[in-house]
Amino acid sequence: MTTTTQEAFLRNFHASYPAATFGAMGRGRAPDGRSSYEILRDHVEGSPRVLDLGCGDGFLLDLLAEAGHEVTGVDLSSADLALARQRPSLAEARLVEGRAQELPFSDGDFDACVSHMAFMLMPEIDQVAAELARVLVPGGRLALVLGSGATGGSGGYELFRRLLRPVLADAPAEQQIPQLGDRRTRDREGVDEILTPAGFAPVEWATEPIDLSGSAEQVWASVSTVYNLMPLDPTVVKSLEKEFLTQAAGLADADGRVPSAQNVHVVTTTLAN
Repeated sequence: MTTTTQEAFLRNFHASYPAATFGAMGRGRAPDGRSSYEILRDHVEGSPRVLDLGCGDGFLLDLLAEAGHEVTGVDLSSADLALARQRPSLAEARLVEGRAQELPFSDGDFDACVSHMAFMLMPEIDQVAAELARVLVPGGRLALVLGSGATGGSGGYELFRRLLRPVLADAPAEQQIPQLGDRRTRDREGVDEILTPAGFAPVEWATEPIDLSGSAEQVWASVSTVYNLMPLDPTVVKSLEKEFLTQAAGLADADGRVPSAQNVHVVTTTLAN
């Protein structure tokens, strides 16, 4: 599958579902009470100029701007960037439509880079790493939140993935999404294989369960933002939703709250001096 095909799919998805990532993850909390966005914000504390790679609708940029950083965002999606530009805190921010493989910034433009649930979707990832090394200052900080794949969760999240597998297996070829990203981003060794040649130190790696519990409908709203659903027949998606809500009701506690957690990997490193 070509880079052009992958990027066209991502653009089309986010044009249809702007702010999808925030919709899926925004209300989630790690065990310490922080969102996955706040975890990234805190990892670049003290870095004046911060780039958000795959900034989406600008939620993380908003947090960074409020914390006093000079922020810049880049994303493939014009629809998401339009939402980011509506945020008052980002009125003076650079918000650029562009590719991570060809960043439109000067050498050493940033003291840190963050990326929330985007790095693992990018093709030509070795070139992305080289570009990050170019635009960061020596000693610059890189902090990533990466998805953990189909097995990385529990409760409602695990139920959804279990129900989705046979649906995807039965879907015709024209309703399958292109392969997205690079499989090496799924584990620590693979990420080091990508980043080390570009000049980054071996990564620090932590896995955080993000609690997305709520009503069955709330959990469905979180889990159903996955890319795989977009090309499917709407009647199939509706049937999947009905079955999910039925089975999720059996997981609910006395207050109707369905437990659901999605694991994410938090990856941090620095560029060599």
